[in-house]
Amino acid sequence: MPLIIGTAGHIDHGKTSLVRALTGQDTDRLKEEKERGISIDLGFAHLDQDGERAGIVDVPGHERFIRNMLAGAHGIDLVLFTVAADDGVMPQTEEHLDILHLLGVRRGIVVITKTDLVDAARVAAVREEIEILTLDTTLEGAPIVPVSTLTGAGLDALRAQIAAELGRPAGPPPPGHFRLPVDRAFVIRGHGVVVTGTAIAGTVGEGDTLRVLPGGETARVRSLEVHGVHVPRAEHGQRVAINLAGVERSDLGRGHVVCDERLSRLTARLDARVEIRPAARRPIASHARVRFHLGTAEVMGKLVLLCGRDELAPRSAGWAQLVLAEPVLAMRGDRFILRDETARRTLGGGVVVNPFADRHRRAEAGLEGRLEVLRGGDAPPAARAFLELTTDFASDRATVAQALNLREEEAAAALAGVDGVLPIPDPRAPEAWTTAGKWRRLEAAACAAVAAAHRAEPLAPGLEMESLRTQFPWDVPPRVFRWSIERLVAARLLVREESVVRAPGHRVALGAAAHALGARVERLLAEGRFTPPDLRQLEEATGAPRKALVDLLGVLEADGRVARIAPDLYWARRAADEARALLEAHCRAHGEITAALFRDLIGASRKFAIAFLDWCDRTGVTIRVGDVRKLRR
Repeated sequence: MPLIIGTAGHIDHGKTSLVRALTGQDTDRLKEEKERGISIDLGFAHLDQDGERAGIVDVPGHERFIRNMLAGAHGIDLVLFTVAADDGVMPQTEEHLDILHLLGVRRGIVVITKTDLVDAARVAAVREEIEILTLDTTLEGAPIVPVSTLTGAGLDALRAQIAAELGRPAGPPPPGHFRLPVDRAFVIRGHGVVVTGTAIAGTVGEGDTLRVLPGGETARVRSLEVHGVHVPRAEHGQRVAINLAGVERSDLGRGHVVCDERLSRLTARLDARVEIRPAARRPIASHARVRFHLGTAEVMGKLVLLCGRDELAPRSAGWAQLVLAEPVLAMRGDRFILRDETARRTLGGGVVVNPFADRHRRAEAGLEGRLEVLRGGDAPPAARAFLELTTDFASDRATVAQALNLREEEAAAALAGVDGVLPIPDPRAPEAWTTAGKWRRLEAAACAAVAAAHRAEPLAPGLEMESLRTQFPWDVPPRVFRWSIERLVAARLLVREESVVRAPGHRVALGAAAHALGARVERLLAEGRFTPPDLRQLEEATGAPRKALVDLLGVLEADGRVARIAPDLYWARRAADEARALLEAHCRAHGEITAALFRDLIGASRKFAIAFLDWCDRTGVTIRVGDVRKLRR
């Protein structure tokens, strides 16, 4: 398994000299670094040992360049943690250790440097300081190796220890699709944009299509290099340079992520498990402003404590939500660092649990339990917990997969057969999922909305489906809405008739007044025969409001007593049948009919003839071919 070795430690504690002694490579590449003799930005090298090549990221130790250190520390597998024998533990020694601990770096070697400047007693004293410092951190118990890069003392022992660490069995590969947080970007004349970084998940090959986030542009991989060597494919745990074709952005650089094109959703609100380190010095209050570091990105944010807590004390951990000023690409399991607003100290950090969080109520029932399940490693219960946490009715495959940091097929497999989860539209080929609890809420809301419509408009045949959709507790997409209606109909909770839904027991019954009005309207339409009054004329003739007339005509149409020829035109059923018979007889005799011939046939104006012919087209009686109509059968 490829590994990234990183350095850490206080300024001038020999990190860069140690890398030079191990590899023969100078990681200080900037003119200012060489002039001042300190590392300012990230430096890169590689170490060949026993046929394996490991990448090395050398980070700056000065407190002013912690943000640069963080940009390189996110991908470290093995850290060489330096403490100078003459100085001992210093402020950035402690801060760098906190950062490594919060990032979950568990493989490390503590290197006591500059041993040529002190005696054996001082080395022993520094060793004791280190053992105390690393207590209750991920580097507790890490091997300690004294060295001098000036005399070479201890370097062989250090190389042996590094070889032992590199030889340890590799764990499972990181989950999810390819991701590479960008730490450098530049343009090579004639080749285009090149980005470099540590691949933290997945694999990438020449010709692949990648996405750049934030921004969302896609680009093709023109070529790849690992440690300056051209390769056809690269993977997680390697320092990779990617030459991208199709990207012309001038702002592409540190803070961006180059990733698989299937990753597209950013987040500005996420749930996390947060740990506050002793260096914070005082409790962190809810809604405190913080600097959020994830990968190579740094954004301002607000720390909102959850589960009723008002503050989080040093040496404690709790649930929190990060509300960010700018969106980032965050995945379940990603680790982050929190620093104070002024960037003077590291406060703590944590792990992303729900990258697509919604605002939580202060006393939200079951929140802590769901977050704990989501934090766990078992995908099926975590997937269900995510569906319960999101305020959306249903989540599609891409959203669930990205939230859980899985591939889409892995997300579908995790949710297959999970109790309390409903696949949409089909268990054999799910495109989205919801929970049984959410379905019960939607079911109750739909039935209540239809019942209310029946009470409000007893003469209406039912509720238009689009009107019902607006009354759901969620804004559901069309495909999910259709699935919901089909499920409600299959359960015999609703009946669907074209674009209208009604309760199974709903029957329109005309009262005495409505019955009398209906009889009058029928008489007016029958008297009009092939030129009946339209809705406006019926209003004038009856004095009834249009809404009442439309509802009444809907009842008459459902009973087969009138036909709705156009939006504002109804015919008596007998007249419509008679006109249709005339039309069919003419077409059988002559093969076709024009609008003018039909107009003369029924003795009506063109307005009525055209409206009736259009109705015949819609109801499948005729088909229009140019300027004539022919029978469909």
